[in-house]
Amino acid sequence: MFEIRHASHPDDAKYYTTEELREKFLIENLFPVDDVKMVYTHYDRYIIGGCVPATKELVLSCPELKTEYFLERREMAFLNTGGGKAVITVDGTVYELNNKDALYIGMGSKEIKMASADKANPTKLYFVSALAHTTYPTVKMDITKATPKKLGSKENCNERTIYQYIHEGGTKSCQLMMGVTILEKGSIWNTMPAHTHDRRMEAYLYFDLGEKDVAFHFMGEPTETRHLIVKDHEAIISPNWSIHSAAGTSNYAFCWAMAGENYTFTDQDFIDPVDMR
Repeated sequence: MFEIRHASHPDDAKYYTTEELREKFLIENLFPVDDVKMVYTHYDRYIIGGCVPATKELVLSCPELKTEYFLERREMAFLNTGGGKAVITVDGTVYELNNKDALYIGMGSKEIKMASADKANPTKLYFVSALAHTTYPTVKMDITKATPKKLGSKENCNERTIYQYIHEGGTKSCQLMMGVTILEKGSIWNTMPAHTHDRRMEAYLYFDLGEKDVAFHFMGEPTETRHLIVKDHEAIISPNWSIHSAAGTSNYAFCWAMAGENYTFTDQDFIDPVDMR
């Protein structure tokens, strides 16, 4: 399954209805069983995808790119977001990912296969892909070996841990950056004060939400904010001009991943909450 989303100008987005916002920026049903879904956004020609390899091994292919193979001119990263252990084979080399482990795959890798170690407990594999101009080594990133960065406080309901997987100080890539943020029990806010980064787009995948829980994702220009209600394992396309923050009905986790011109993680323009509208 392959879907194309075109970029939206902020002057147009401020007039979208709720349904139009959801159609353009929210990705639902991202994890089909025994199939692969991809959403190609014209924000930095980024691809967001997911799959649940339940009864068979899945092979990554995308004829819509009109290249010989998926990573001919791209790089990508996988994240195990739930279920059992994932098994990813890259040009014959096998990598096993436990829950919240990640795998970076550099440009030029030709054959990529996805499977579950236990068919009775299939994995939910999330992946992102950006254009690349050179090749970096394929690297598995084990969350138990990552250096956690503690942020926030109980008083502000935003006590959380950030795991930076792919960034300038960690696993190398051309332009792709990715990590996972996990909120502690009793905390619901992420990325507040909010910010924008005009030289990068971003994608959010919300997961580890309860069946009856949702996240209220805030987006839009700082003085033209809107919100989208997001369920477990749904994703958001966040334009370069938009804030990206959320409050949940419970704690949760989310995968943040970026691509664009600037590779510096700290290239952010923060907005004081009292100045937002």
